[in-house]
Amino acid sequence: MNINDDLLQRRLHHLNITLDQATRAVWVEFKYATDRPCCSPALLDDLQAVQHTIRQTAQAEYQQKLPGRLLFQVLTSSDTRAFNLGGDLNYFIELIEAGDRENLLRYAKTCIDIQFSSVTHYDIPFTTISLVQGEALGGGFEAALSNNVLVAEESARFGFPEITFGMFPGMGAISLLTRKISPAMARRMIMDRRVHTAKELYDMGVVDVLAANGEGREAVLNYMQRHTAIAPGLHGFQAAIDRAMPVSYEELYDIVEHWVDAALQLSDKNRRLMSYFARAQAKRQSSPPVKERRNKGTHTS
Repeated sequence: MNINDDLLQRRLHHLNITLDQATRAVWVEFKYATDRPCCSPALLDDLQAVQHTIRQTAQAEYQQKLPGRLLFQVLTSSDTRAFNLGGDLNYFIELIEAGDRENLLRYAKTCIDIQFSSVTHYDIPFTTISLVQGEALGGGFEAALSNNVLVAEESARFGFPEITFGMFPGMGAISLLTRKISPAMARRMIMDRRVHTAKELYDMGVVDVLAANGEGREAVLNYMQRHTAIAPGLHGFQAAIDRAMPVSYEELYDIVEHWVDAALQLSDKNRRLMSYFARAQAKRQSSPPVKERRNKGTHTS
């Protein structure tokens, strides 16, 4: 594997990249530092750059039939309180109030480009994994769903708050959820405004592996170890899922255009509500971390 960690790390500000030769995996870790734990344009730029490098490496190694080729990508967060709290709401408000459809669409398109690369696993036999600790809301939930396998610790929380301020999750939610649950259940989850526990979503089939608190990384390592030995079968099964339940880029883009049009029509009241959620994002980042609890047990599908 020829991913140059040092080179990547020097030009990235919002991600940590770790290559694990033993598990044939690359870990992509959100790092928020003093930033709000959301999908800022700068974070999205870093994520696109990393995906480009991983795609090139993984495809080259697959084509060369290297015996130790890269098999897995894991997306997670350095902050166990928050995987990702969704879109950059302050940025949205700025663009909406300026009537800037072009840049709002550019942001949304970047999101679906990233989601599509993850869900289609770089167009090769490869597995993308998300590890959620803490909260995954809105676009953060969509980012987790875009990976082929979703691992979550028991204390993780998921939800789509967008409908509260007159919006809907437009970067893949309905397309990705309906690969795992019925359209009626997906619609209810998007509209009910509830925050769902990892156990609820595991029982529904949205979460693939449920880990005890503090043991998410171990659960991911166990998953990769078990499935490396059966990689051809795993990748064949994923190809079958892709064929039976395809995700179309055209569908994602059409939905994003509806999302942009809806955003530009938000009322003053809804923009104020969006500002309230933006302040909540910042408040979560400034609050002290909660001490992790460790329990035994991992559930896997």
